[in-house]
Amino acid sequence: MNKAFKEKVYLVGIGGIGMSALARYFHAMGHQVIGYDKAINQMTKRLQAEGIGVTHINEEDAVPHPFREKEEVLVIYTPAIPKDDAILNYFKENGFECLKRAEVLGLLSKGIFTIAVAGTHGKTTITSMIAHLLKKGNKKFNAFLGGISRDFGTNLILDPEAEIMLTEADEFDRSFLQLHPNILVVSSVDLDHLDIYESEKDLLDTYSKLIDQIVVKGKLFSHFGIAERLNSKNDVSIKEYAIEEDKAEVSIERIRIESGNYVFDLKQEGKLIENLVCGLPGIHNVENAAVAASVALAVGVDQKIIKEALSSFRGVQRRFDVHINTSEFVYIDDYAHHPKELESLIKSIRQLYPTRKITMVFQPHLFSRTKDFGEEFGEVLATCDELILLEIYPARELPIEGIDSRWLSAKVNKEGVPICQKAQLMNILKSRNVDLLVTAGAGDIDTMVEPIIDYYA
Repeated sequence: MNKAFKEKVYLVGIGGIGMSALARYFHAMGHQVIGYDKAINQMTKRLQAEGIGVTHINEEDAVPHPFREKEEVLVIYTPAIPKDDAILNYFKENGFECLKRAEVLGLLSKGIFTIAVAGTHGKTTITSMIAHLLKKGNKKFNAFLGGISRDFGTNLILDPEAEIMLTEADEFDRSFLQLHPNILVVSSVDLDHLDIYESEKDLLDTYSKLIDQIVVKGKLFSHFGIAERLNSKNDVSIKEYAIEEDKAEVSIERIRIESGNYVFDLKQEGKLIENLVCGLPGIHNVENAAVAASVALAVGVDQKIIKEALSSFRGVQRRFDVHINTSEFVYIDDYAHHPKELESLIKSIRQLYPTRKITMVFQPHLFSRTKDFGEEFGEVLATCDELILLEIYPARELPIEGIDSRWLSAKVNKEGVPICQKAQLMNILKSRNVDLLVTAGAGDIDTMVEPIIDYYA
């Protein structure tokens, strides 16, 4: 048991990818762990199978009596929980110790060498790549991942003798300001979460504060051009990475495709690692692989091991998941929920399947994000051959008047875009001759994966 925390831990929003990793951590450490989540999904089912209690009833009475003694219980919650949540309000109103998920990660990172991965896009893939390289390099570490690694089969990696903590640094709710990393990666600073950030300047200022929190003699790895946009006062070692950029300390060179994989050379501080292999689709994943390799080098993983390990990295669930790939039909599922992510997804599909006709089913995530980026969503979604829109997944939000999937469809330069509930989707798909199908979104669209596979397989 981690004696820095109370014996009993209750997680509000336990089914979220970040929250479930904390649930698994405390359960593995010997704490009594239960929680609430409104969703019944594969994650909550897996937690229950692992011996972690989950309720889907959002009422005060759903809190069992052993978890009503406030001196014995730590409550962890995600800021994605609505303010009117009955269970969280019960705990707060009765004086329980209630910490946000990010606060707990901050406490867990104290006193241990910490690698944090930040950025609007790419966090989960980069973090999972680093974890894979550290494991192959026999490093002792704990890792909290924002997705299910295909290599580890989980979003939590634990070592009782851990000397390193690896975690994603989430910009939502300014959560990453709880961290003081030794190594920080910043992959991108595209504007997002305008329900949190007032402007692009506000977002950049917050990233600057995170960089200011890198410890003395720490390192920053950032995509080329990001550092000059920030106002950090920290005299930290900065290593920028980019493709074919002479001014970058980490340069990705001689990119080519061999046997369906990207192959490239990595030049860093005069050292050259030749013929690195990245099997993931999309040129953005070459950049992700390069910075992951650079971080592994920085903590002492041997070049030869990095080269061997990177070629065997299998990726993360819901990141370009190819579920069916036959001459008649292809089905891909992806977590993309921001216009930039959708753009990368569609470009990767076009590159791998240039003759296929793309039918995309997109579930917008959040009313606010849909409203704030309506024009950008419209432009990128129009590049699909056919589009089907699910209704907006609200997550933590209340509806915004006039903002729905019909409003979004008007931003897309296409005739007759169907808008439907999940329950109607299969009937629409069955009525069409679909060549390549892609489902995308960060809500609960993943619950449609199995029905789609069952029909088309």
